Formats: sequence, structure tokens, C-alpha cells
Amino acid sequence: MTPIPNPALNVAVVGACPYPAPQGSQVYMRDTALALRSLGHDVRLVVYGHGAGDDDSGVPVHRCRNIVRAKGTTAGPSLGKPVLDALMVRTLRRVVRDHSVDVVDAHNYEGLLVALAARTKPIVYHAHNAMADELPYYTRGKTLARRVGQWLDANFPHRADRVVVPHQALADFLTGCGCAGDRVAVIPPAVDASAFEPCTERVESPPVLYAGNLDQYQNLPFLFRAMDRLRGSLPETRLVVATSASTDKSKLPGYAKVVPTPDFDALRTTLSRDAVFVCPRVSWSGYPIKLLNAMAAGHAVVCCESAAHPVTHEVDGLVAPDNDELRFAEAVLRLLQDSELRATLGSKARATVMRNNNPESVARDLSTVFESCTA
Repeated sequence: MTPIPNPALNVAVVGACPYPAPQGSQVYMRDTALALRSLGHDVRLVVYGHGAGDDDSGVPVHRCRNIVRAKGTTAGPSLGKPVLDALMVRTLRRVVRDHSVDVVDAHNYEGLLVALAARTKPIVYHAHNAMADELPYYTRGKTLARRVGQWLDANFPHRADRVVVPHQALADFLTGCGCAGDRVAVIPPAVDASAFEPCTERVESPPVLYAGNLDQYQNLPFLFRAMDRLRGSLPETRLVVATSASTDKSKLPGYAKVVPTPDFDALRTTLSRDAVFVCPRVSWSGYPIKLLNAMAAGHAVVCCESAAHPVTHEVDGLVAPDNDELRFAEAVLRLLQDSELRATLGSKARATVMRNNNPESVARDLSTVFESCTA
């Protein structure tokens, strides 16, 4: 790749989360850091003191001090997180001082709160979601959680010097919450499509494939109901659930096969085989990295409308109305029975990712944002 024409920056990518971990947010952070590094920026990750396995990205990792029993990697609130976040503030201050950091790229809400508490400047808030949309999925008191999320959305993102969002819907939402429109940039996640072996061999009876965590916001009960409808028309249809999460098989349909994917190599192997990839999520504010990975691997995908940010219906995938079991099942059935359509949509999906999520292009756009707030 060509070096950036302007002087390189010292960048701290902050994520108040376990790292590494096979979760969308951590993958988003890592791929952002790698893209920036490839253009010549000095990039460092600042994260929690624990993670799952070893990080082989080559990006320097600075960890806060760990606390007793902090081992989990699942998303969502926990009793230990406020303590870890406080420790993150001290770690970030040290990294900014010792490495002459020019800009802090704070990922997700907790990363932003850590950066604000550390009083670092300038701060680019890399938004992954809206809290009013996502927080209710983690608690039974959904009304209260939604109000807390609305308060967070209204009071914190606008405090950053710049805001980066992965899609226009989130940009519109945050500007409505008080972020200045000229300080919000829409830049999609970086994905290195060359890291995936494109799925080219088509089989007569491929499975339906879901890959990702099993958290509530993934909307898996809807997927299972759609699968029940589908199997009414095509009883031999198989469902493969590829996940790194510990799985209680009693909560899955009897016809579902669990394939452990503890790391990227396992996921890449799973995505190299013919399947119809499904994303039942309806949470609108996030950006399913799993969709981008599947598209980069040349899979035809079926997803719900609210989470279909990288997909254009009938061009590089099929989009069904939110929570419409019949329409979702019909779209999956159509792809299962038409190998030529699977191949065509899969090829176009890979081309979409190579065009829209090219790491060098993403890194250049991010560099422009960073330079605008360090000038």
C-alpha cells in the first residue's frame, strides 16, 4: 500500500472490552487498527487486562490491570466493568503520555467514557451503535433501559471532537441527539476480503448457516421459527450454528448442529463451505460484522431489513421485512433451491465488500477525520 502523503499520527485505539475476543466490536477495533497501521500511522490498542487467546495482529496492545475473576468475554453490563473502566482511564493516560498520542480513537460507549474521563484530546468517537436501541436487549426492564440509553445518546457522543459512524441511519440519529452534522463522518468498517477464501464449490443440499454470538439482540428465536416454517417445505434442511460461545443445546432446535469457531481460522474454514448465510438481527443501530465476513467469503446472505446496511436486495443478497418469518423462510428456500442464484449473489457480495470496505480506502477516510481534529 502507498504511504499516506501527510505526516503519520500516533493513534490510541481504545476499547473498554476484553481483547482479543471473537466478537464484532473487537474485530471492528482490530481491523480499524490494522488498516490505519498499513498507511504508516503508529497505532496502539488500549483494552482490558484479559481476553480470549492470543492476539496475532502485530498491533501493540496496552492492557489495564486485571481484577480477580475477570475472565468473561461476553458483551453487555457486568459488576466488574466499572472497576475495569476506571483502571482503563489510568492506562490510557499513561499511553497518551508515554507515546505522544496525537488522537484517541474511542470505540463504543465505554471507550468514549474512558477517553472523556482521562481528559484526553482530541477524541474521535467511533460509534458502534445507539444505546437507546441496544441497551434494552440486556435487561428485563426495557422501558427504563431505553430511557437510560436515550440519556446516554443525548449527553456523551457530542462531547467528542469528531464522530465516526458505520452507516447513515446512525449518523442521522446522533445528529438528532445533538452532534453537529459537520463533525459526523460515515465510514464503514474495514474488511480485508483477501483474508477469506471465496466459496466457489456449490453442493446440492447446502445447510443454512448462522455465525456469531448467541446474545438476545441477535434475534435467534425468530430464526428458529423461520426455520420451522422452512422445514415444513423442505424437511431435510439443516441449520449450522457456528459460534465461540458456550452453548446450551437444549435452547437450540434438535436439527441444529453447533460448530465451534473459537478463532478466525475456524470461522474462515466454516465460511469456505457452501451455505445460505442468515442474519436474523433487527437491531438497527449496529453493523453486523458477521454479514461483512460472509459476504467477503462469497456467500449469498438473507437478512432482516433493519440490519441490512451492507446489502442491496436482489443485487448482493436478499432482504426480508423485520420479524417476518414467512418472507424470511421464503428467501432462504429460494437460495437453497437455486445454486446459480447463490453463486451470483455471493460473487456480487464479495465484490461489494472489496469495493466499499477496502481497508486502504477506509484508513484514508479515517486519516482525514483525524487530521481535521489535530490541525
